[in-house]
Amino acid sequence: MAFVSFKYFVKKRKGENKMKKIGFIGLGVMGGSIVKHFLKHGYEVFVYNRTQAKAAPYLAIGAKGCATPTEVANASEIIFTMVGFPQDVEEVYFGSHGIFQGDVAGKYLVDLTTSTPSLAQKIFVKGVERFAHVLDAPVSGGDLGAQKGTLTIMVGGIEEDYAALQKEFAVFGKTINYQGVAGSGQHTKMANQIMIAGTMTGMTELLVYANAAGLDVEKVLATVGGGSAANWSLSNYAPRILQGDYTPGFFVKHFVKDLKIALEEAKKLGLDLPATAQAEALYEKLENEGYGNDGTQSLIKLYWPEGIAPVSKK
Repeated sequence: MAFVSFKYFVKKRKGENKMKKIGFIGLGVMGGSIVKHFLKHGYEVFVYNRTQAKAAPYLAIGAKGCATPTEVANASEIIFTMVGFPQDVEEVYFGSHGIFQGDVAGKYLVDLTTSTPSLAQKIFVKGVERFAHVLDAPVSGGDLGAQKGTLTIMVGGIEEDYAALQKEFAVFGKTINYQGVAGSGQHTKMANQIMIAGTMTGMTELLVYANAAGLDVEKVLATVGGGSAANWSLSNYAPRILQGDYTPGFFVKHFVKDLKIALEEAKKLGLDLPATAQAEALYEKLENEGYGNDGTQSLIKLYWPEGIAPVSKK
């Protein structure tokens, strides 16, 4: 790809190891937890959220509020963004009050949103024109990973810029890997979501089958979770389902968005992904039935109306 050819435009700042001013745009289920980690590690944090009332809890523990993404960019040295959809990313960076309306020369712009590879490349090119360091760095691990600071971070951009932010990535991540040029982080996240789609549908149908067969579902989970069927979805989401907990670790509406992006990118690559397409259809049906703001584990509601959990056999 041609994007690496812009590398010589990027100017390095001196004293990068002393950077402390963090900007964070997007205080959702995961973003809010990441902000807390930065505050606990002694960073000065400037925050913006489209629904400003959501910023209040973070202002109460030391974050500084900003009225626009532009203001965040002007106040910070490293600006993280974590919003819902690609159109939100576009607005945050390129809008009339966006990041690129501010002073970004020599600063680091890191998009943690799961978005499109093409938008990541567009932000990179614009950033290089403005002498900024730009990385696409989507994450995986859900609400629990964000709370524990153990997220997986998939980074695309210039490798030296990735290396310069190791300390900051370690504040909220555990597995942090450089994937390649701009857009590569997003491509890796698509691969991740393709895998999760399979584990979520498998976990859901495992529960349905075990219950219909009259098995003790909790014992089944304990058994298969100790064998080759073990996976993150099974260990983290199946217990929530049995407790009737459908709060979002990751929103259905965002998973639909991710799977649509994955299928669009696969089409560009000349690939047919029938299993992923079926998972997307199921989740889109779930969203259309009014569960877009529930967690992805609510897929079970397509099988058990109202998400009624099975009664374990004693």
